[in-house]
Amino acid sequence: MSIKFILTVIPAISLLTARAQSKNDSTQPANKKYSIHWQATTIPQYHFNFYAPYSGKNSLLPSEPVKASVTSTLFLAYNPFKNTYLIFDPEVAGGKGFSQTLGIAGFPNGEIYRVGNPHLQPYIARLFVEQRFPLSNRKEINENDENEIQQSVSKDYVSVSAGKFSVTDFFDNSSVSDDPRTQFLNWALFGSGAWDYPANTRGYNFGAVLQVFYHDWAFIYANTFEPTVANGSNLQWKGTDAMGQVWEIEKNNILKKDNEKHNLNFRGGIFWNRADMGNYATSIAIAKATNTTPDITDSREFGRAKWGFYDALELNDGASHFSIKSSWNDGKNETWAFTEIDRSYAAAYRVDGILWNRKNDGAGIAYVHNGLSSEHEQYLADGGYGFLIGDGMLNYGSEQIAEFYYSFGILKKIFLSPDYQFVLHPAYNKDRGPVNIVSLRLHVAL
Repeated sequence: MSIKFILTVIPAISLLTARAQSKNDSTQPANKKYSIHWQATTIPQYHFNFYAPYSGKNSLLPSEPVKASVTSTLFLAYNPFKNTYLIFDPEVAGGKGFSQTLGIAGFPNGEIYRVGNPHLQPYIARLFVEQRFPLSNRKEINENDENEIQQSVSKDYVSVSAGKFSVTDFFDNSSVSDDPRTQFLNWALFGSGAWDYPANTRGYNFGAVLQVFYHDWAFIYANTFEPTVANGSNLQWKGTDAMGQVWEIEKNNILKKDNEKHNLNFRGGIFWNRADMGNYATSIAIAKATNTTPDITDSREFGRAKWGFYDALELNDGASHFSIKSSWNDGKNETWAFTEIDRSYAAAYRVDGILWNRKNDGAGIAYVHNGLSSEHEQYLADGGYGFLIGDGMLNYGSEQIAEFYYSFGILKKIFLSPDYQFVLHPAYNKDRGPVNIVSLRLHVAL
């Protein structure tokens, strides 16, 4: 299937199907067998020149031209049997981030990963099956959406999913800061920064997920592959030598109210990853013994672990949405899959445009505070490099980020969002920056 076909013919089919479904929905009850949706997002970004007395091989360049990303995804969901769902999402992506996607731990574009190919490349984002087992007769209407089929479904159920997906499809979901295609762009906002969630370079993985939903509680567990090398494209599963696990518990509607638009929700997760990781302290010791610069690859060993947690509180009050979240990992072994953050705290606020009679608009403002473990900090200060950051030396300071965006609903399914980010101490270095970043996101969803 050619890229041109995906970008032109398939969206047209999706639009016709969506119109047909919309027409049918007005005369027929719920319970469709499939859904077809499509999205395309492009994000050009520019950072203004900033002060940098020195740079390393993983540094953000003080001056560079506009960089841009492009993604296009087809979302196909099918219900072949009762309570069985098949998900298939082909995707194309291209473009480059600032400085080859290097130099900021909380990177400013959630649509860019460490792929570095400006040309559109096709791949399968998701291909998995889900089987649900109802736990009660309570029902709700599932809306027609991306990878969702309009149906009357059980509210309480056990679900088992297996195949290829993104771990963040199931975990750490947020109504405030969850999707860089429609909300905040920064990596440390669409996900929990210190959760080194298992994924290949593009953010996808293979594995199995168990979900239990009962009344206002949810329990979710996943066992997945890990990259063969840090931030690598290839994945492997070797039991206690190489695998990723995460457990999450959620409690919704903590403050009970008659109106479901007013609620307080909590989620918390524990993760435990094992892979062929290097150890910061060991690499520092090797470098001192040999009078060299530390190299994390010198100390790699199967079975090393990285563990930690994330948690969040979210308050939805009509058109206003607020969240505070934190995440932490032990920071002893090298960052393996997501980004080089060992501690992260974030607060985000999103407001719907209905408050000023622009129901398709929205705006958000957020603050992020990222930090490193003492071992990770010393490794970078001694001149070591990770897969994302490293200036050759380090005057340590917490990386702090502020982001603001406004989303204009030009048409019902077309959104234009100017975005501004301010980064203090990029890559935890007080000697460089601050960095001012402007973006303009165009998002189309059918």
